[in-house]
Amino acid sequence: MLIGILQCGHFPEELQGESGDYDAMFRRLLDGNGFDFATYNVVDNDFPAGPQACDGWLITGSRHGAYDDLPWISQLEELIRAIRDSGRPLVGVCFGHQIIAQALGGKVEKFAGGWGVGRQTYRLGDSETSLNAWHQDQVVALPPGATTLASSDFCENAVIAYGSQIYTVQAHPEFTAREIEGLIKARAPGVVPPELVDQAAASLDTPVDAALQARRFAETFKGHVS
Repeated sequence: MLIGILQCGHFPEELQGESGDYDAMFRRLLDGNGFDFATYNVVDNDFPAGPQACDGWLITGSRHGAYDDLPWISQLEELIRAIRDSGRPLVGVCFGHQIIAQALGGKVEKFAGGWGVGRQTYRLGDSETSLNAWHQDQVVALPPGATTLASSDFCENAVIAYGSQIYTVQAHPEFTAREIEGLIKARAPGVVPPELVDQAAASLDTPVDAALQARRFAETFKGHVS
């Protein structure tokens, strides 16, 4: 099964030596599922011919906002709707989570409550799940047909499903402690409030449930979601 990674940004160049770019992180996260991958740098206007180019699709994070007035973003929204109409599975993470919601009729905003960085815990049914996050924007209104699967007091729409075809996550299952630590050093100073940076640093060694999300991604791609 060929999974197309629609790369909407690049991980900081100074951190790519060990981590690689976003596509490399998702290849590691989904390793062992028998997938092949093709990367399209849509942020650099590298787009596939259409939904038929791959069997399933994954949209990555980005430093850009879904609401930014950039030609590649509007083109990506058109592709998202075409993927939905094709029936192919689609997964979105962080910016991917947001742009899918916006493309399908939801609303994304720079959240008034500020940043969510480091390990975050969400209510998932009758249990809790924790993931690494790095975001300020949020989905604040769901599109028609969307269902919130996980939330927190800080992030109401943390995990969203659109039937069994589309599954999106606000946090970053592909980020390990290494990526969060790198972002704390390279991107947080002067941007993220120091108290949030301290909280994120203090939780670096605390486990997260990335494997759970990796399984759900794989199930979505393979059409096994009930």
